[in-house]
Amino acid sequence: MSKNNPLSTLKGSQEKSMFSSWFDSPFYPILYKDRNDEDAQLFMDNLTHYLNLPEDAKILDLACGRGRHSIYLNQLGFNVTGVDLSENSINEATVAENETLKFKIHDMRLPMVEKYDAIFNLFTSFGYFDNEEDHLKTLISIKESLSEYGFAVLDYLNTEHVLENLVAEEMKTVDDITFQLKRYQEGNHIIKDITFEYDGHSYQFQEKVRAFKLSDFELMMENAGIYLLDVFGDYKLKKYHTKQSERLILIFK
Repeated sequence: MSKNNPLSTLKGSQEKSMFSSWFDSPFYPILYKDRNDEDAQLFMDNLTHYLNLPEDAKILDLACGRGRHSIYLNQLGFNVTGVDLSENSINEATVAENETLKFKIHDMRLPMVEKYDAIFNLFTSFGYFDNEEDHLKTLISIKESLSEYGFAVLDYLNTEHVLENLVAEEMKTVDDITFQLKRYQEGNHIIKDITFEYDGHSYQFQEKVRAFKLSDFELMMENAGIYLLDVFGDYKLKKYHTKQSERLILIFK
């Protein structure tokens, strides 16, 4: 198959975990290829300025995907390590590596060997574990991977806003693939069912993220021995409002 064909990198495993199926699938970046890089870069500019990071700061991009945030942070002059559990994502990201930008496969539930001045977990890359204890374990590993004066940032969806404005069904065509999206709440989760056809085959994937609210994070952080410093509601770092804010951005150490 052509290397431009998504199927050429799709693994044959029937593993149901999102980490080894949807997030590691070649279709995942196709569906989300229209993510706004300008917004992402503005967020990184605002964050690094707010945290007042030194020029040679070591930053960990935790669950970096294909590395778009890592690459921009490195362009700002920081020493950046991007880690993700997706082998396909890391393989693509390593093309951009240099002396101060590295990528590797890593499970966020485990602390890093090195310590970092800042750890960023961005674009709702948290809340996907089936085992509730794994969310707490991840927060603890972030804390243990920070340097003495380091800060962590967790950028999450604002559950209150999402549920108030949920688009139940949507069709989205990208690169000649028509994705049918169905969104709903089920118990403590926000779910997105993704179905489409490609090359004569039908595919079905699911994103299932915990509907964590600010109070949930506050409790987890208390249990993890983490100090919550600030809460913002968007990428311009405006004040968080329960119903209006699109994001829930937590600054902690």
